[in-house]
Amino acid sequence: MNSLQEATEPGQERFERVLSQSAFEGLKAILDRLAADRAVLYARVQAANAYEELLAGLGYRLTLTKQIHVQDAYSRLGRDGGIRAVLPYYDIPSQSSLPTLINFDATLTTTAKSVAFFNNLLGELKRRLNAS
Repeated sequence: MNSLQEATEPGQERFERVLSQSAFEGLKAILDRLAADRAVLYARVQAANAYEELLAGLGYRLTLTKQIHVQDAYSRLGRDGGIRAVLPYYDIPSQSSLPTLINFDATLTTTAKSVAFFNNLLGELKRRLNAS
């Protein structure tokens, strides 16, 4: 897509295109699980100043833990264990494991390191969306 096409591209389409870039793979995986209505998701991303604020806008509360044992989380997947989805994201450039658990009680469980990472990623997404 050339710069003229990008300049005239509707906001929602631009959002989907930018979010689909490999740099946002982990964030996209989380957001895809949290919001089926893409227009609402786009509006919440535009309005949010931080990752936690975005999650709150989508109806989720953030719960921090020191670490997440992914295999243990998979064993608790389902209503009885309280976990709706396990998203075991690994960021190769930073060599960081950044898992997120989506729980049935409308909370996300993650680590402080993950929150910082996804907060920065949200900032980069917004920067790219607003670039002219």
